[in-house]
Amino acid sequence: MRRRWMSAVAVTVAGLLTLTACGDGGGSAQSPQADAAKKVEVFSWWTGPGEADGLKAMKEIFEKQNTGLTFFDAAVAGGSGDKARALLATKLQADTPPDTFQGHAGAELQGYIKAGDLESVNFLYDELKLRDVFPQQLVDQISVDGQIYSVPVNIHRSNVMWFSPVVLKEAGVTEVPATIEDFVAALEKVKQKGKVPLSIGSEWTVVHLLESVLLGSLGTEAYNRLWTANSDWSGPAMTKALNDFKTIMSYAGDPQDDWQPAAKQVADGEAGFTIMGDWAYGYFHNPPDGGLGKTSKTDFDWAPAPGTGGTFMWLSDSFTLPKGAPNRDGAVAWLKVAASKEGQDAFNPKKGSIPARKDADASLYTDYLADALKDWGSNKLAGSIQHGVTVNDAWRTAINEAVGLFQQSQDVAALQTALAEAAKNSGQ
Repeated sequence: MRRRWMSAVAVTVAGLLTLTACGDGGGSAQSPQADAAKKVEVFSWWTGPGEADGLKAMKEIFEKQNTGLTFFDAAVAGGSGDKARALLATKLQADTPPDTFQGHAGAELQGYIKAGDLESVNFLYDELKLRDVFPQQLVDQISVDGQIYSVPVNIHRSNVMWFSPVVLKEAGVTEVPATIEDFVAALEKVKQKGKVPLSIGSEWTVVHLLESVLLGSLGTEAYNRLWTANSDWSGPAMTKALNDFKTIMSYAGDPQDDWQPAAKQVADGEAGFTIMGDWAYGYFHNPPDGGLGKTSKTDFDWAPAPGTGGTFMWLSDSFTLPKGAPNRDGAVAWLKVAASKEGQDAFNPKKGSIPARKDADASLYTDYLADALKDWGSNKLAGSIQHGVTVNDAWRTAINEAVGLFQQSQDVAALQTALAEAAKNSGQ
């Protein structure tokens, strides 16, 4: 399996390099060097409905404001960015970075910073006065020794339980489950009606589920301690949390290819629940040319993942300035759009996220997004595992591998041992 995966990455690398070599010439009489100077390669994993629409909205602003530059979309498909990061690592090792690349704010960026792959963007924060418009916690998470290394575009919530009101009504679930115990009882009722109790996607979506179960079972303070020197991955509280995870996973349907088809099962009334980040809102809500065109509170509804009410498990997408970017000026121009009020207000309502800026137009954020804005300002905070806030890439990979083995073995003791070992070896 690993050999096939590496072959796929190699094919993707070759394909991307071929596309990059093609540039924007298309029969232009200009030299290849001139074409390269015009092109700005923006590397992300935003290819799905909602996220791709938001990226397109920012692209339109970018090209309108920078008529001498051409946006080159180097997005790589695959939820949560695992495939994109694998390809990005190859490009960085070969000293062929894109002009800018997407990265989750937090520990995920630390590896790039320590490897010397990123240029400080303090100059941009000074020029645009970004410290005045971004939350201090975000600025802290993307800084090392006073240097800031990325521009955050949004805030996402990870711990969202999406559910089908129709399926729950048919199953006799009269209260939205607020605790893990209530959640298990509701899953059982849905199962008895012959529907999929819990829809899941590829492996990373199961790690996404795990982080919400850990938060709901351990509580916010104990969860946040997992990323400190006072962590306890081997104790009885963690054992209980992982047994809760095993019980919940016993109600999962057949894994779908990614989060979108898993979410669609809920929207179509085929499944009762899915635990997914709030980017799912854009997919549910956006018109059919970019989403499912579903109606909130009728076709789908939401609540905090069981046991996590009052806590906002957050993540943030950001863009970087790689050292040696072929078109540094173009990359800086893109970062200015990503940082701007106009760019974030164009992007986030389509993506299903809220702005990183504190001065965005609140009237654009309605329905679920209005709830998210309110909760971001009032809830306790916890960082996502899968989406780069709490763990670096090596640690996250070890957690993914442990969860993948657990899906085959269902061995809680082995999973706990593997997670404790991953924390011990994290070097974070």
